[in-house]
Amino acid sequence: MKINKYVEDLQAKSAAELNDELVAAKKELFNLRFQNATNQLDNTSRIKEVRRNIARIQTIMTQKAAN
Repeated sequence: MKINKYVEDLQAKSAAELNDELVAAKKELFNLRFQNATNQLDNTSRIKEVRRNIARIQTIMTQKAAN
């Protein structure tokens, strides 16, 4: 599935790359929320998807820190 591929890609990245990915995802979430507030956002399900991606990134960062 698409999600499994995304998770595998995340697991292959280093801690610094994961941190960069997290910052980019949070910026994207901010922009999506801003667009939603100004009624410019067409695909509102993208907000949910980005929030879950942020959680996935944080989970993998925690797993890497525990090892």
